[in-house]
Amino acid sequence: MTPKEPFLKALKNRVLLFDGAMGTEIQKFDPKPDDFPNGKDGFNDGLVITHPEWIKKIHKKYLEAGADCIETNSFGSNKLKLDEYGFGDQTVEFNKKIAQLAVETTTEFTDKPRYVVGSMGPTGFLPSSNDPDLGQIPLDEIRNAFALQAEGLILGGVDALLIETSQDILEVKLAIEGSHQAMEKTGKKIPLIANTTLDQYGKMLLGTNIQAAYTTVSDMGIDVFGLNCSTGPLEMTPSVQWLDEQKEHNLLVVPNAGMPENEGGKAVYKMSPEGMAKALGDFLNQFPQVRIIGGCCGTNPEHIRALRKVIDEKAQSNKG
Repeated sequence: MTPKEPFLKALKNRVLLFDGAMGTEIQKFDPKPDDFPNGKDGFNDGLVITHPEWIKKIHKKYLEAGADCIETNSFGSNKLKLDEYGFGDQTVEFNKKIAQLAVETTTEFTDKPRYVVGSMGPTGFLPSSNDPDLGQIPLDEIRNAFALQAEGLILGGVDALLIETSQDILEVKLAIEGSHQAMEKTGKKIPLIANTTLDQYGKMLLGTNIQAAYTTVSDMGIDVFGLNCSTGPLEMTPSVQWLDEQKEHNLLVVPNAGMPENEGGKAVYKMSPEGMAKALGDFLNQFPQVRIIGGCCGTNPEHIRALRKVIDEKAQSNKG
């Protein structure tokens, strides 16, 4: 197999497809408290220790469905989150292990280049707020929590870092700064993707709109800006259009499978693979800055398979 071209070069040459949801796929294994480290029910990232075969199987499903990129199972593996589960002092090694598992899985696929993207979700704090519990935390502590996570992911061999599902733009800034610190410490510069999460009205949790969010972080050395989670593609459309009009950064668009609907106290996502493929295919046709698509909550390998078909058909028509 020819050497894998760098992530950003691949992004320049073609639209890249990310994988789908991890949490819902984990639930299909029907995990019990004893399946998690120290019996910490819901500690999904910890399954890399107790059930790495589950995580590897999920990665493989998405790669078999045609994903170019898989995200590491490290969404909640910043130090502040890991402190809650008793693994905070192992943040670097913990993330390194998660990244290595994903990298190892991609080596089984030699048909085309596959990339591993280090997932970095929120800390659970809101540094911009005045909330006595969520807002009163030293900014250095948040920055360091991400720096340690990024360091582990880089050492584990990820091709890019992804700051995702972010509700507070100040936390995004701190995560970007922490990621740059990790790159400097490891001596390895890799692409950095910064995502925000908007509600159906185009606002982050604390009221920041897309224009303010983008302006805040666009010149902080990021390579891709994106939107993920919270809503389906329809609700993202005005924000994606505005971002495309800036004609500055490559864009990532990874929506849920529609808006969540409450059924029996559970969030249910009802957008079909075909519906999602049609919506994101329209984005690719209308907004040339969109270079990465994929699926968040409610998406599964069938959604990714449908998105693969849309990307391939578009590439074929461009050749023609």
